Amino acid sequence: MIQPLIVTTPRIPHAAQGGDNSEDNSVLTFSRVSKIAQALTSLTHKENKFEWGEKQEASFSLLKQKLCIAPILSLPEGSDDFVIYCDASKQGLDCVLMQLQKVIAYASQQLKVHENNYNTHNLELGAVVFALEIWRHYLYGTKCTIFTDHKSLQHISNQKELNMRQRI
Repeated sequence: MIQPLIVTTPRIPHAAQGGDNSEDNSVLTFSRVSKIAQALTSLTHKENKFEWGEKQEASFSLLKQKLCIAPILSLPEGSDDFVIYCDASKQGLDCVLMQLQKVIAYASQQLKVHENNYNTHNLELGAVVFALEIWRHYLYGTKCTIFTDHKSLQHISNQKELNMRQRI
């Protein structure tokens, strides 16, 4: 028997943290979860007073909806090649790990305060580094193809000098 998903509205700061890494049914349209969850995660900051309003309710409802339509995630199969799709914006970093055209995992992270000053090139590079760090246990010893929508990252290995942020 299928049970309906019942999620209550948060009443305390820690309960508002529950939905940062939700999933959707396409590779990068799931992304921007960090943007959607921004109204909720701002409630968890110590300097902010916990006030639940229309903006938080809309964000919470959208996250619940995305969780209800999540696709089935697959387990990795052997050491076949992995594919990572990365995207970055001024709202956050979003990544999808796939193998054999099946979704293995999703990840999303809001930007830290200092990352708001990064240019597009460094944000996209940050999304790649974020993905490689969190999925290193899957990727170690395998081949991995990374897709990003920023063409300049393609040539990073050919550069003579890299700044500290670009050194991976």
